[in-house]
Amino acid sequence: MREPPQQREPVGLLQDRLIELAGTRDDDSRVSTDLLVIAHLTARLITTVDCVSVSSRHEDGYASVAASSDLAVTVDQAQYDDNAGPCLEALEANYPAAVPDIAATNSWPSFRDTAARLGLRTSLSIPLFTGSGTTIAALNLYSRQTRALSTLTGAVWAAYDPDFAEFWDRDALDPGGRELTAGLIAAVALRTMMQQAMSVLASTDETSTSRAYQALCTRATDGATSLTAAAAQVIEEHRA
Repeated sequence: MREPPQQREPVGLLQDRLIELAGTRDDDSRVSTDLLVIAHLTARLITTVDCVSVSSRHEDGYASVAASSDLAVTVDQAQYDDNAGPCLEALEANYPAAVPDIAATNSWPSFRDTAARLGLRTSLSIPLFTGSGTTIAALNLYSRQTRALSTLTGAVWAAYDPDFAEFWDRDALDPGGRELTAGLIAAVALRTMMQQAMSVLASTDETSTSRAYQALCTRATDGATSLTAAAAQVIEEHRA
């Protein structure tokens, strides 16, 4: 008896969602769906990952808004309760936070003890952002193998540093890792363009960055176009 064919995720979907999220308005209802899809695809596509979650600010604290298993949520909650851990660092510092050997870390004892008890050995938390450039969530990757995420961590760090964005070893990553890294590189480049457009609007109208973002949203609405297209138009007008 033949086994039914396995379902495969469309190639490039994770990359596309990361880019789309970076160009989406902060208050767009699609943001929550994008976070769910990104968590699902990351768990499915990256072979060195055992479970994935997405942490976000919630009221006066934090919450896991997406997860591939209860295991990830439990580790996240230990960080929320202690108000400390790699997922919170990624959220607040706007930069990836990696723990190559969880059992050896002294920085976050509650996170360390909970993760070790559940058999998790390494983690990587990646900040995710929307159109204003504000970090709205952290994508948390957990693995049962010590240092299993080291190669991916190097690639992700390079994605967030424009000076090193081209220097990551594609061949050392599985297809899912390559897609995640490529999506992050493109998303960071898009954020740079959006911030450039907001800087132009702020200098032209002598207004704050937050008001410049609102002005960019207004341009997109009035022109019936995307936030990304409106940003590109602002930059072109400024150059002209």
